[in-house]
Amino acid sequence: MTRPVRLAVSGASGRMGSALLGLLGEDARFVLLHAVVAAGSTHDGQLVFPGTTNALRYAHGWDTAPAVDVVIDFSSPAGLAAALDHCQAHGTAVVSGTTGLDAALETRLTEAGEHLAILRAANFSLGVAVLTRLLRDAAAALPAWDVEIVEAHHGRKQDAPSGTALALGRAAADARQTTLEATAVYSREGQTGERTEGNIGFAVVRGGDIVGEHTAMLIGQGERLELVHRATERSVFARGALQAAYWLADREPGRWQLADVIARSG
Repeated sequence: MTRPVRLAVSGASGRMGSALLGLLGEDARFVLLHAVVAAGSTHDGQLVFPGTTNALRYAHGWDTAPAVDVVIDFSSPAGLAAALDHCQAHGTAVVSGTTGLDAALETRLTEAGEHLAILRAANFSLGVAVLTRLLRDAAAALPAWDVEIVEAHHGRKQDAPSGTALALGRAAADARQTTLEATAVYSREGQTGERTEGNIGFAVVRGGDIVGEHTAMLIGQGERLELVHRATERSVFARGALQAAYWLADREPGRWQLADVIARSG
């Protein structure tokens, strides 16, 4: 695209939204035209970039949104649904990292991919994208080894296991030609009995200010392979989301993944 990508951010006052705004001020690939916050937010109506000549203000909806090329959404299921309403009405591409979606919204996103370019990821770290690829290869190469996934996040996180952990589990299950629904074990307590062959186990840690850590363990007899990713600052996810948005801006409709961005960038 020869001109800057026209961008809107949904969930603009959240942790990820704030990280995105912090990067956008110095990224000439984009021009931010709309920044959405939840109704009742203290940011509503305030300047997005105070102390600069940019007069853009936070909004609590999409009624005043100008034409944009891509919406980046890190809000909530309700916020994503509202953003999707706008994007479907205007043919706007969507990059979303919102998790905790119910089945109805998952179905709606799947159907929207027939008419919009949509890229969803549980984690926009490029390192996690490579971790997922490595886990898929390892799970296929070592089909008899047990798979366990451990994730750790800050104490304010609302869902568990994390969307990234679930995505890793799905990658391992797919590599073994099964499904996560058929193999996942989310809780172990009391007299659980022996581990069932082929299960994919999950363990969750919550506390402090942990940005995000994921460990995929493949455990055999007498040896163990561990694939680990640790994020130490939230900007890694924002950088990945911006890279995805830039790549998606002129793509045809479809349901894209971060792996596509890695494979086709450059």
